[in-house]
Amino acid sequence: MAESVPGCYKLAGAVRDQGFLRRIGAEDAGCVTPPRYDRAGWKPGDGVFNAAAMAAYTVKLADRLTRLLDDGRFVVLLGGECSNVLGPALALKRRGRYGVVYLDGHSDFRTADNSPHVGAAGGEALALITGRGQADLTDLEQRGPYVENAALLGIREDDEYVDDVKAAGIPVWPALRIAEDPGEAASGVLEHLTDLDGFWVHLDVDILDAAIMPAVDSPDPGGISHTHLAELLRPLLAAPTCVGLDVGIFDPDLDPDGRYAAELTDTLVAALS
Repeated sequence: MAESVPGCYKLAGAVRDQGFLRRIGAEDAGCVTPPRYDRAGWKPGDGVFNAAAMAAYTVKLADRLTRLLDDGRFVVLLGGECSNVLGPALALKRRGRYGVVYLDGHSDFRTADNSPHVGAAGGEALALITGRGQADLTDLEQRGPYVENAALLGIREDDEYVDDVKAAGIPVWPALRIAEDPGEAASGVLEHLTDLDGFWVHLDVDILDAAIMPAVDSPDPGGISHTHLAELLRPLLAAPTCVGLDVGIFDPDLDPDGRYAAELTDTLVAALS
């Protein structure tokens, strides 16, 4: 139902229930409570729905992350959907010149220029952090665009906006190419993101194949395996210039027995170990 609230906001609890913090030796930095999911009155052509609340939340999240990064912490941000990456992107722009490694089954590059209208920010998140979209989300604190560079990994071969991504100078590694050699993909990304102060990794769990991870809002075939994902993440997260990771889109409401939460947590632990 269009009125229902996506269950991905429960991601953090589901992963924590699997002993995630203990297993990676992390300290709990608390929760930044998201705004109410509100599509009331929105209609196509109105821009991103709930944008004002999302902008306020982005600043609050960036404030929390700024304190952690100032303390030299490596941050693992759990929960929600892809617009969560706006918070880290803003926090990093406050610090200097950073990039984002965008791991996702979809390009999230929808804009008013390539689509009849925009709507959910999650479908526009890569566009937003690279300065494409409405100013109340792309230019908070007059700092847009938030990232200096980006790389996109994991999209399917038929992605609708891949040509726009490439035209923006963002290199793309589709899922099938990653599956052939995750290490080669990670090396290519690290070579692309040189000459920056650092980078952040964004992980949308729907990078995994739908048969492996159906507990997402838009499961698609043609994705990668848990083994591929761990092999891709490990060198990225171990790079001395990587400052953090956010994980989103996993929906515990679609995982009644906790199987997919357990498998996802195992992969994240393997990648961070």
